[in-house]
Amino acid sequence: MNLRNVAIIAHVDHGKTTLVDQLLAQSGVFRANEATTERAMDSNDQEKERGITILAKCTSVLWNGEAGETRINIIDTPGHADFGGEVERILGMVDGCVILVDAEEGVMPQTKFVLTKALKMGLRPILCINKVDRAHADPDRVHNEAFDLFAAIGATEEQLDFPHIYASGRAGWATLDLNEPSDTLAPLFDLIVRHVPPPKVQENKDKPFQILNVLIESDPFLGRLLTGRIESGKAVPGMAIHALDRDGKEIERGRITKVLAFRGLKRQALDEGSEAGDIVAIAGMSKATVADTLCAMEVTEALPAQPIDPPTISMTVSVNDSPLAGREGDKVQSRVIRDRLLKEAEANVAIRVTTTEGGDAYEVAGRGELQLGVLIENMRREGFEVSISRPRVVYQTGENGERLEPIEDVMIDVDDEFTGVVIEKLSARKAELSDMGPSGAGKTRISLKAPSRSLIGYQGEFLTDTRGSGVLNRVFSHYEPHKGEIAGRLKGVLISNSDGDTAAFALWNLEDRGIMFVGAGEKTYEGMIIGENARWDDLDVNPIKGKQLTNVRASGKDEAVRLTPPRVMSLEQAIAYISDDELVEVTPKSIRLRKQILNPSFRKKRARPE
Repeated sequence: MNLRNVAIIAHVDHGKTTLVDQLLAQSGVFRANEATTERAMDSNDQEKERGITILAKCTSVLWNGEAGETRINIIDTPGHADFGGEVERILGMVDGCVILVDAEEGVMPQTKFVLTKALKMGLRPILCINKVDRAHADPDRVHNEAFDLFAAIGATEEQLDFPHIYASGRAGWATLDLNEPSDTLAPLFDLIVRHVPPPKVQENKDKPFQILNVLIESDPFLGRLLTGRIESGKAVPGMAIHALDRDGKEIERGRITKVLAFRGLKRQALDEGSEAGDIVAIAGMSKATVADTLCAMEVTEALPAQPIDPPTISMTVSVNDSPLAGREGDKVQSRVIRDRLLKEAEANVAIRVTTTEGGDAYEVAGRGELQLGVLIENMRREGFEVSISRPRVVYQTGENGERLEPIEDVMIDVDDEFTGVVIEKLSARKAELSDMGPSGAGKTRISLKAPSRSLIGYQGEFLTDTRGSGVLNRVFSHYEPHKGEIAGRLKGVLISNSDGDTAAFALWNLEDRGIMFVGAGEKTYEGMIIGENARWDDLDVNPIKGKQLTNVRASGKDEAVRLTPPRVMSLEQAIAYISDDELVEVTPKSIRLRKQILNPSFRKKRARPE
């Protein structure tokens, strides 16, 4: 049988997962009476809620087309730069890629990021211009933009001669020529079979068994599942193998207990085993991890693994030591938090965990706020309680000993009327404008280069400035010399000076002071941040003071207490909002902001020498 391995890569929200849904449906993976869920590949709870792909996943379809029956292994990759570590590892398993570009939005920063990785590995891309049925679609402009991008990032002559196809993933059709309408994705299937070469490693099927592990999962019945493409030989259940790290040092020995291949959305155990070129999951090893080689006992050399880009942002995760600690979560000890973070770092190579000097807090470094936010959100759903510091950028030292900081490519689509305020705010944050022009439908596209630290906490301000209509995309570009001081949050906070439940009367009187983050009847403690001050300095207030009930009354009626609804922050908004001397307290049910030092007199002592 013919075999093809292909990855689908694109910028976030350009329709990868929706297209994979249609590929699955039209290849007969779902029975006629079987209910199909929308975005079937986004199986994780957070993926469903956020509408984005976080983890790379593999599926497989059988296509009976021009070239006869072909098994196509399709890998759906994340579209967000924060999860780029997933994309980098996955591309080593495939021989070609379908790069999806939105027919209206065109080429975006993330398109450039994943395409650069794919071309560097010598993959032959197919350009799929998706969503051509949108109102403002301009497929010809997008095709030219894509060609310019290919040329700009150094595509070879062979890669520049890429085929292109027009599609509507949601409607489930693709065509090589817009004048010849189609109602199925058959042209895309046939183009993949025609253009993507069969795996070269199929020639190695008579050599000893070798597979490079790129994904790790745990199964309650089978233990660890290590996924990769078989580089040589055949994987057969019961076979003795050993695991080698990158340097060829043996980690452990064991036997393959199960060989699982992807068939549609399910995994099937293969009793006969599987040959070189196929993508499979292997059970039976307990220590081997990502980038390790599993191989027959006679093999002593490890397969080369892809280097992973370094993390650019870090935050400190520590034990929750607030007065309300331990009331909502059951995993609160430092040891349990450490084990969970190390487990995450093992499966996700783009995350790095180190212990701080005191030993009770952990430095977690990753690609961006979203990646770290997703990790913390997963932990709180599992019952953890933690305190999190403000994200910091990871600096590097240059050849002359100078301090280098990460710079990001930022692309913003915004209504014309808001361009002035966006450019003004970002210029104050040391961003440099590189391009600006109309993008149709009354919108302007602004391209900038900005230091990563200037973008921490900017997303919320950006949405306020553009009244929720702006779209901001960013991707790590390179390191540059330090840009100097950048102004932080301009307003101070309102801090509770006592423990107890908030009183509506007290909050009503405090509303003149600023915006509240808590409503009436919520638990508060000394040092907890309950609102934003209208002025630049911090203010200690009493939110639990009730009304004095006496039998003496003024002649006028009492005013009814009507509170303005509080500003409720999501986890990412809270992490981005806090200053360096503040923490976010995260529990399964609550997200609270607090000062690192709760006692006000200790806080003032600490602040005085500066």
